Amino acid sequence: MLVRLLLTILTVVVLGLSAACDRTGNEAGDLTQVPQGVTESEILIGSSLALSGHASYLGKQTLLGAMSYLKYINEQGGVHGRTIRVIPYDDKYDPPLCVSNTQKLIIEDKVFCLFSYVGTPTTVKIIPLVDQARIPLVGMFTGANALREPFQSYIINIRASYYQETAEAVRRFVEDLGLRRIAVFYQYDAYGFDGLKGTEIALKRYGLAPVARGSYTRGTSDIEEGLSRIISSQAEAVVMIGTYEPCAKFILRAHQQGFTPLFHNVSFVGAEELARLLGVEGDNVFVTQVVPPPESPESKTLLWGAGEYNDLLRRYYPNERPNSVGLEGYINAKVLVEGLMRAGPDLTRDGFIKALESIRDYSLGIANTLSFSAQDHQGFDRVYFTRFKDGKFVLITDWNEVKQNILSGKAAQ
Repeated sequence: MLVRLLLTILTVVVLGLSAACDRTGNEAGDLTQVPQGVTESEILIGSSLALSGHASYLGKQTLLGAMSYLKYINEQGGVHGRTIRVIPYDDKYDPPLCVSNTQKLIIEDKVFCLFSYVGTPTTVKIIPLVDQARIPLVGMFTGANALREPFQSYIINIRASYYQETAEAVRRFVEDLGLRRIAVFYQYDAYGFDGLKGTEIALKRYGLAPVARGSYTRGTSDIEEGLSRIISSQAEAVVMIGTYEPCAKFILRAHQQGFTPLFHNVSFVGAEELARLLGVEGDNVFVTQVVPPPESPESKTLLWGAGEYNDLLRRYYPNERPNSVGLEGYINAKVLVEGLMRAGPDLTRDGFIKALESIRDYSLGIANTLSFSAQDHQGFDRVYFTRFKDGKFVLITDWNEVKQNILSGKAAQ
């Protein structure tokens, strides 16, 4: 206990000195000093994400998507003559390990910024470190509200939030499909609580509340108690805030017991891995996404950003298949590079943040443009809705067709 306390004190002192240096030196405009993590030839970036364990698909695909673009940029000569090097540490989707990794990245590795973290329970735990070190944190694979409110000067969110995803799911279920009995199945941690609260807020707008709540413990697939509670509620739809393995198990067990409501998952579930686990049992399963499905016909023909990601992924990682998680990581990397380009050759952390804040209506080749400001550090607000069809999740373009399909399916039962 004493050793842990001393390490914590040392971390705070070192981070405080780092912040003081930034305020009095580099970030005050003294360009005779090289900012931390930057040399004449290199910019050092740090990441902590799940590269092993039960959420490893999400961490690996996020990193591969980001590296597809960063490798391409480095081949072109980098940014203002500097190549970008990423130090990725495996946190196994474990919050204490994520904190330890982040401390190492800041204090020992001396990275310029943090990038592409994965997961709510892990990322929210490093908010105090980001604030103390005054270090940019850019492009996280999480829609957690805690990363958005209260406003954090050094946190740059690119994707839409879980509140926005669950609000869109509730709106579609209530307004388009006429459903009112909606339950919530969630991971019992900061991630699940965030999605649960977002769903409750959305339902309240229609004078509704969840007809049941069921949960499971992070890192397990113990879904039976939550499933039993939700089946008993006779829910017409279930909003799911979890990862691919427990959510797939929940849906499969529900079908085995003759319980066939509509199932909605938020983007963090990992749609492609969920589809693989469901096999032929994916009917009436939906996923909201914050990027379009990269291999959908619409994306391939109309959205050049998705096609660019597909091409570069195949160039650098030919054994990998394009997926929504990877596309999000790819977009994160494009935003990172755009900020570094706009910051100019005399790179500082505060200059990098101001450069990102200057981005307005910037096209990344998907259906919506990116914008930041000094008061708004979330780049995208759009939510895409996908539905399981023929072994994969496809973009929904016609909700009347979805409604007719669901009604005809019920009539057949």
